[in-house]
Amino acid sequence: MSLQVDLFWSFRSPYSYLLMPRVKQLMADYDVDVHARPVYPLAVRDPSILKKMHPLFLNYFLLDSKRLAEFYGMPIASPDPDPVDFSAAMSDEPGEQPLITQLMRLAAAAAEKGKCLAFIDEVSRMIFGGIKNWDKAPEVNAAIERAGLEPDELQEMVSAAPEKLDEWIEQNHRDQEAAGHWGVPLLVFEGEPFFGQDRFDLLVWRLEQSGLAQR
Repeated sequence: MSLQVDLFWSFRSPYSYLLMPRVKQLMADYDVDVHARPVYPLAVRDPSILKKMHPLFLNYFLLDSKRLAEFYGMPIASPDPDPVDFSAAMSDEPGEQPLITQLMRLAAAAAEKGKCLAFIDEVSRMIFGGIKNWDKAPEVNAAIERAGLEPDELQEMVSAAPEKLDEWIEQNHRDQEAAGHWGVPLLVFEGEPFFGQDRFDLLVWRLEQSGLAQR
């Protein structure tokens, strides 16, 4: 029986994006299933965090993500457009977040079709890979197709039952915190959390202790 890992992941996290090739390689090489569990960015879940950040946070965050992308040989660019409206998030009364909401619901629909990991991978490579206007229908539909899904069917699932999809997303939030952390990327194996892309090798070590076998 395959080992089971949950991956709590965000469309606005460059670290989530940078982790994905290693996750896919793990699944290709070993008998392990990784279940994608997308969550909303903290800037949407708890906008107050934006006002509490240390002034040096953003500069280091940008430096580190660019450096990691260079290390792993991956392209990286600032999202254009950003899936999160930070102006709306930082206002006294946080406004709607149409882009990230639509992405999350599409991911939930993709999960129903058993293709969530493929979907979030394709979309994140647009968001952080330097694709301008990635949010337009031709780009999004192409990503859906590359993930092995039908664009019209996925969009119809979102239109038909958004509340059902939102409940799946909220369950991800609850399960993430129940596992012992709030950040992304978060890998969870048998209730043990491994936070951050730099804990991936530690996760593999734990999987090996539990009998990780090659495919």
